[in-house]
Amino acid sequence: MPLPAAAPRAPLHQRAIDCRGFRREDGLFDIEARLTDTKGYGVDNRWRGRLEPGAPIHDMWLRLTVDEDLTVIAVVASTDAAPFPICDAITPAFSQLEGVRIGPGWRRDVARRLGGVHGCTHLVELLGPLATTAMQTILPIKRREASSQDRPPRHLDSCHALRRDGPVVREHYAEWYTGSDGD
Repeated sequence: MPLPAAAPRAPLHQRAIDCRGFRREDGLFDIEARLTDTKGYGVDNRWRGRLEPGAPIHDMWLRLTVDEDLTVIAVVASTDAAPFPICDAITPAFSQLEGVRIGPGWRRDVARRLGGVHGCTHLVELLGPLATTAMQTILPIKRREASSQDRPPRHLDSCHALRRDGPVVREHYAEWYTGSDGD
C-alpha cells in the first residue's frame, strides 16, 4: 500500500541507491551499488561551479566481488561526482574489505577498517545495502544448487518473517520449521 497523499510540497533532496547482483562466468559474484544525491534547487559549489537542480552532488559506485561463501575477493570504488576534489582520493581504502566475510560482524569490520576519516561516509553507507544484495543474490542460488542440506540456511532467524517457528519457514523451509502444527 503506498503512502497516503502528501500535503503540497517542493522537492529539496533525493538520494537514490541502486544495488544489483551478478553471477560471473568464473563462478564469483559481482555485487554493485550506485548512490546519487541530487537537489531540487541550484547549488553553487566552489570546485564544480553552479550545479543546476537535478545535477548530482554525489555520484558514487562500489563493486564487491565475492565468492559463494560471501567472502570479499575484490573491491572497486569510484566517485564520479562529489562536493570536494579530494573525495575520490579515499576510494582505494575500500580494498581493506578484501578477505572479510559478509555475515555476522560485517558492520563492525567495516567500521573498524573504514570508519570516520578512514573512509567515505557515503560509500560506507552503501555497504549495508550491498551486503543485503549479496545475500539475496547468492543464498537462493546456493539453496537451489544444494543437493541436500544438513544444516539450516544462515538467513533463518535473521528477521521476523524468517523466524524458524513462523509461517514463511513452515512453507518454504519445512525441514527447519520449529513451530507446532497448529500454528
